[in-house]
This record gives sequence, structure tokens and C-alpha cells, in this order.
Amino acid sequence: MALHVMDEANRCLQCKVPQCQKGCPINTNIPEAIRLLKENRLNDAGKMLFENNPLTTVCSLVCNHEKQCEGHCVLGRKGAPVHFSVIENYISSTYANQMTNGPAPSNGMRVAIIGSGPAGITIAIILARYGYQVTIFEGKDKIGGVLRYGIPEFRLPKSVLDDIEYRHLELKGIKVRPNTNIGFAITIEDLFRDGYKAIFVGTGVWKPNALHIKGETLGHVHFGINYLNNPDSYRLGKKVIVIGAGNAAMDVARTVIRKGSPDVTCFSITKKVAASEYEFSYAKLEGVKFEYNRRPVEITDDGVIFMDIIENEDGSFTDVEGSEKLFPADSVIISISQGPQSRLVNTTEGLTATERGLLWADETGHTSRPGVFASGDVVNGARTVVEAVAHSKVVAESMHQYMQGLEKNFK
Repeated sequence: MALHVMDEANRCLQCKVPQCQKGCPINTNIPEAIRLLKENRLNDAGKMLFENNPLTTVCSLVCNHEKQCEGHCVLGRKGAPVHFSVIENYISSTYANQMTNGPAPSNGMRVAIIGSGPAGITIAIILARYGYQVTIFEGKDKIGGVLRYGIPEFRLPKSVLDDIEYRHLELKGIKVRPNTNIGFAITIEDLFRDGYKAIFVGTGVWKPNALHIKGETLGHVHFGINYLNNPDSYRLGKKVIVIGAGNAAMDVARTVIRKGSPDVTCFSITKKVAASEYEFSYAKLEGVKFEYNRRPVEITDDGVIFMDIIENEDGSFTDVEGSEKLFPADSVIISISQGPQSRLVNTTEGLTATERGLLWADETGHTSRPGVFASGDVVNGARTVVEAVAHSKVVAESMHQYMQGLEKNFK
């Protein structure tokens, strides 16, 4: 592994204007990390990566590298780019084992983090560095949010998240309250009552988007985000249809095959899948089949009826009348993204939702209620992990400014 990593590192041109860094949403100093590694300063490289991106280990595994750092590498114009994902994973996972520093001296202020997905973890770690007493309220039994319950084990091992919980949260003095949904027994008002100076909302988007077609409530029909939450609880049969063709649908399809269903087909409304080429290629390699330009019109006990559609130049679609056809299936999984659950907004005075049902917040994370901040998918809709981390770094600094009384407009 180390030799392969160094082979990749030695290919880096150390560009004066590194396009790879420009392609990274969180602006990772890729040439510097590679330079430090080549100088046998792995710990310095690891420290730099973690200070810039608390979830660098995760991002090295799940980022869309082909469109970000590696996709912008100048070597990729005529050949293979430097595979920084491999380098980053080696540096971050090796250095992580040495991260044993305890919590920073307390500054006496409490912060509540609602949700322990990428945004919540990032905010918690950054504010803990400033000495805030951080408590994370997580609705499920373990931390990670979409990282744990929406990304399959074969893409992101749960051990990576367990290591984050130990090294980044427990050792830093960050407390976690699992199985605690804010908006039920505990409200935002209760948190302010108990002395939390600021509250961050990063509850993600867990409400599946529905097709709203006949047959969607039948017993063999499931939603992708629910399936990925706990695939072992499902008995799908041999032939499975996945409706959707984004990256989440690829995760669903590849998981279904791993769980013993040999015949899996993804249906896309467009003439090509929405997933990244990387995820699409792996799905094809593992045996997933694909159907294009087909729109589901009805789900039956025997399968799904699809209609052919034509893509027009303006991006609209035209149905091909009389083209309805039943595609047999033992089970159907709908994976067409998801939206927010609105209970927290509905039970909290002063919070505003957008037309899409997302929590409104400005670009620095301020919601419509002073002291309550938000970022991640609950604000922007389903996005990538690195985008959530990048935005949350900005929001963490905004919260710090607010709690220190350094803001003029949001005291």
C-alpha cells in the first residue's frame, strides 16, 4: 500500500497554480500534503489535512474525486491523474491512530448540535477546538447520520465512523446523546433554558421523495433511504427493480446484489444515469442492468409498468403513447432522493422553512431565529459530504463570532 501511495505521490508535478486544489470544494492543499509525505513528514501532512477537513478520512473514500481534485489534475488531460484519494486515505488513516490529544481548555459556553451527520460532526469538532462544551443530540443509536445509515459498508466502513467517534468526539470531551430527537420530549426552548449559548441544526434529509403513482403503497415496494438504513431487515427476492439512477440508487443496487438478489435493474428517466461515472462503472461491473428513457406509471403485484419517453432538446420529456410495458419484479425500491422531515421546524417558534420544506438559513448559517444555526442537507438539500463539510466550516466560524459577541447584526 505505502509503495503504491508513494508511486502516486511521485507523479505529482507540484504545479504553481494547482488545479487539483481549485477543484476541491474544501480547498485542500493537495500539493503541500504530497510534498510533506515525500519528505517523510507524514504526521505534518495528516495534521494539515485534519485541520482543514475534520472528515478527511471519510472524504478520501466517498468524494466524487473524478469531478473534483482528480478531475482537475493536469496529468488527467492526456493520461491518468494523480489519484489523491489514495494518498489522502493513507495519510489520514495512518495519522488518525496518533490523535490522542484531550479536550481544549473550556471557555465556559455550551453548544448544542442537533444531528451527527457530516455537518454536525464538523461543527462539533471545530467548536470543541475553541473550548466550547459541545453536546450532540442524535436521533439514532450511533453517530454518523447519512454516513452510517445512507452509505453502504463497502464504500464507507463503519469502523471509520467508530474511530471518529472515539478520537474526534470522545477524546475531545464532546458528549453524545443517542436516540434523542429534538422536537419531541426536548425542544429548542429547553436547550436555551439549560444554558446552551447557540444551537446548530444539521438533521439532514430523511424523508423519501415519492413517485405518487398507483401501487406505491404495496407491500413489496420500499424507499432507497430506508433500505440503506438497515438492508438486512429486507427480503427482496431474486428480481429487483430500482427506480432512480443517481449515486444513491447505485448504492442501493450494489447493496441489493451483495445481499443475495442476483437480478437487479435500475431504471432512468433520462438517456444516461445521473450517477458519477465511477459509481456507474462499479454497478455495471457488479452485474446491475440499466434501462433508459422509461417513466414508471404504475406498480403492480407483479412488477412495474413503464412508459417510453423521448427527451426533447429543451430538456423536457414526451411520453410515447401506447408504449406501456410491465417489467416483472419481486420487489421495487424507489430511490429518487429525499427531503427534510419538518417536525423540528413545526415545533420551534421563529424558524422559517423554504418552499421546498428545507430550513431557511443565510450563507453563514444564521436561521430566522437568533442563536439557531444550520447547514448541510437540511438547508441545501441532498449534497455531497465534502460540500457539507466546506459550508459547515463557515457556519462554525459564524457561530463562534456570535457566541463571542463579535457580530453586529445577530446579537
